[in-house]
Amino acid sequence: MVQFEINGKSQSFDGDGEMPLLWYLREIAGLKGTKFGCGIGSCGACTVHIDGAAVRSCQMPVAGLEGRSVTTIEGLAATATGELHPVQRAWIDEDVPQCGYCQAGQVMAAAAFLKDFPNPTDQDINDNLTNLCRCGTYVRIRRAIHRAAREIGQREAP
Repeated sequence: MVQFEINGKSQSFDGDGEMPLLWYLREIAGLKGTKFGCGIGSCGACTVHIDGAAVRSCQMPVAGLEGRSVTTIEGLAATATGELHPVQRAWIDEDVPQCGYCQAGQVMAAAAFLKDFPNPTDQDINDNLTNLCRCGTYVRIRRAIHRAAREIGQREAP
């Protein structure tokens, strides 16, 4: 039996421990925001946070989640207030999505990235965010990341 949390809620799973987290999220937990893209961890459409770090959920077996905390796109907003995360707001304000399929993974990757790079350069973004967008909205993604970084910085300023 594997015990872990998803978006602050306890989970128990006694099925096949090799099941990828992606399929647990979509088929058992009913959380459809995390998308299947490539299935080999290359595209990033399935990105979630595990203990705050961005992880490709198609490559994470449920057995590896014992005692860990998973956050999906559905849990990124402040649950108590419903307030969107700064990255989510920036995505909306910059009108990032075109088809939108990869965007949940993009948002999750960007939110984790900004913890390590609070004032990123374009080169930091290019070097560290490897999620793919078939529509090519990278210019808007970069603008949204810079916008979210400014908002996060303003919130944390004394």
